[in-house]
Amino acid sequence: MTAVAKRRIGLVLGSGSARGWAHIGVIRALAEAGVKPDLVCGCSIGALVGAVYAEGGLDKLEGWVRTLGWPEVVGLMDVSFGGGLIKGDRLMAFLEEHFVRGDFGDLQLPFGCIATELATGHEVWFRDGSVAAAVRASIATPGLFTPVTRDGKLLADGGLVDPVPVSLGRAMGAEVVIAVDLGSDIVGSALSKAHAPTEGAPGWDRKLLTSLGFGTDNGLPPMSRVMSAAIEIMQRRIAKSRLAGEPADVLLAPRLAHFAPLDYHRGKEAIAEGRAAVQRMLPAIEDALAA
Repeated sequence: MTAVAKRRIGLVLGSGSARGWAHIGVIRALAEAGVKPDLVCGCSIGALVGAVYAEGGLDKLEGWVRTLGWPEVVGLMDVSFGGGLIKGDRLMAFLEEHFVRGDFGDLQLPFGCIATELATGHEVWFRDGSVAAAVRASIATPGLFTPVTRDGKLLADGGLVDPVPVSLGRAMGAEVVIAVDLGSDIVGSALSKAHAPTEGAPGWDRKLLTSLGFGTDNGLPPMSRVMSAAIEIMQRRIAKSRLAGEPADVLLAPRLAHFAPLDYHRGKEAIAEGRAAVQRMLPAIEDALAA
């Protein structure tokens, strides 16, 4: 697939926790269709996948994701009771060792990501400095990961202000924006039966609270599913508003309602759905590039 006149293509990867492994499938399917982005930007899990892609490490990341099991997911969690359930130090040490290293200037593709300043609600764009530090700020989901401090600002997940940061892609010079919205079909899914823990992934929050002496058998959904439902509603409304104001040229919408936020061990399924999302939109992609 070749554009009539080459225009600068920006790939925007949205937030969505474990659903973000679908971004790998999107990138693979675009490459197979002859579409090579000139720049990439992302939010939350999209920032992580985008950074690895920009560094040239997607093969290694995909290999790890496809073999990732629930025990390995749990092993990367360092429990905290201040600011979030997970400190994130163990996870970031692992990611820096294997996938996200160096500064923005060392990357093979221009890359950017966003976070949210908690004191003001402003979005913060990262285009320089440590890639790992920027990604850590962008993935700091409220209640799950502790926020981080940078330049005197307390930062959390960029999905609080712009889950699919098309505006950042445009600011970086993208003339054609292909964006991936991981949340198009997820509102309410966190409380459905399909969203219950899958085989090999017990209700981690229920086990944790029980071990600390807190009762959880009150007939209500567990903590993680209530938090997920609330965040999904918020981010879906924010994403719709932001995309209405600054739409992508092509919006890819993987069907991921059956994924829980911590289903990181289901990488193969997510990658496959990312590929399928590109296949469904190939005519629109071709039209956008030929315009």
